[in-house]
Amino acid sequence: MRQINAADSMNTTALKNFLRVYGAPIAIVVLGLVVAFMFMAPAPPKKITLAGGAAGGAYAATAQAYAEVLRGYDVEVDVVETAGSVDNLSRIRERKVDAGIVQTGLAADLDVSGVASVGAAFYEPLWVFHRRSVRIETLHDVAGRKVAIGPDGSGVRVLSRLLLDEHGVGEGRYSAVPLAGAAAAGALQAGEIEVALIVSGPTAPYIAELLRDPEVALLSLQEAHALSRRHPYLAEVTLYRGVIDLAAIHPRTDVTLIAPAAQIVVRDDLHPAIQSLLIEAAKTAGNGGSLLAEPGRFPTSQLTDIAISDEAQRYYENGPSFLRRIFPYSVANFMERAWVLVIPLVTLIIPLIRAAPPLYRWRIRRKIYVWYTDLRELEATGRTATTVEERMEVRARLADLQEETGKVEVPVSYTDDLYRLRAHIRFVAELVDKLASQERHARI
Repeated sequence: MRQINAADSMNTTALKNFLRVYGAPIAIVVLGLVVAFMFMAPAPPKKITLAGGAAGGAYAATAQAYAEVLRGYDVEVDVVETAGSVDNLSRIRERKVDAGIVQTGLAADLDVSGVASVGAAFYEPLWVFHRRSVRIETLHDVAGRKVAIGPDGSGVRVLSRLLLDEHGVGEGRYSAVPLAGAAAAGALQAGEIEVALIVSGPTAPYIAELLRDPEVALLSLQEAHALSRRHPYLAEVTLYRGVIDLAAIHPRTDVTLIAPAAQIVVRDDLHPAIQSLLIEAAKTAGNGGSLLAEPGRFPTSQLTDIAISDEAQRYYENGPSFLRRIFPYSVANFMERAWVLVIPLVTLIIPLIRAAPPLYRWRIRRKIYVWYTDLRELEATGRTATTVEERMEVRARLADLQEETGKVEVPVSYTDDLYRLRAHIRFVAELVDKLASQERHARI
């Protein structure tokens, strides 16, 4: 039992000694950490809002796919149904949503302040379907026809007007119908319109239906190469024979299409970590390629018409950060933000560690040497005392000093200094007694 108590006592003493040496440096470092944390970059949000598109459309499906990827990183995503690209861009700029999918080709005519692109995610070609009874060989032939070009607020309307204008078919030279997607396809099959300009991915069910419909034809755009040169955000793509339905051979021949890209647009103040996650989500969704693009084509910093964010540019040049390659998202993100603490920590810790032992020795010895001031004063008073009463007072003060120093606690390594002090007190006491004895003998 005594051995256990002795061990506990030794542990307690060791802890006290450690705190005496390093307590102040530890406190300073902790204070430095608190101050550094106050200036550390903010953590990424745990929830974001993502603008998709109309229900059942490619944008809505893509937004849901991205949301699933981000939820795997513990980031909750609220997918918002919208009217399309123009609406998405407006919501992002007005800070109503954090990010959204926007068709390329809109930046020239719309306000893009306060937004940035993190890259193109997939091709979304322009399909020019028409009734077989209507002779359409180029976009010039759309003049005088009843044409579905999409509703206001949609990217297809902006692109349709641009291409028709470039072909000399101004807005007044055709009858515009504000239909898009499945609605436009249905109207074309029903004969309500003659031409439908649709922007959609090749996997949309209504695209396959239009290709199978014997009353509907798909225009192969001979000017696609020229358009891609005139507009860098547009790409010439080929819809190969049978790629939609190989059993039925749809389409029957290779078809040349012009394709804008769907790009991921974000608020320019969106946290960089979330921007990287959106790129990774696009890579997860599109890395296997598509009917129009080879594997690895998307996401890309090309084809965008909105300036790429700094974080996205860094990602495309270097890939995920070194820490993201090693650690989970949350850990890597914290470490990337916390690295700024290293410099102040090192700056504080190294000199504090070096200064702690000397400071500790000075503190301990000061507890001992502070008594020497009183001891020297008492010695001087004892030597110059002329009466018995004066020497008795000095002797009493020396006794008090001896009692006080007996209560002083110091580490074992400083015990010799303490005992030396006590010996000196005893020496002065004996000196005062000797002087008093000599004075008594002198009087006799």
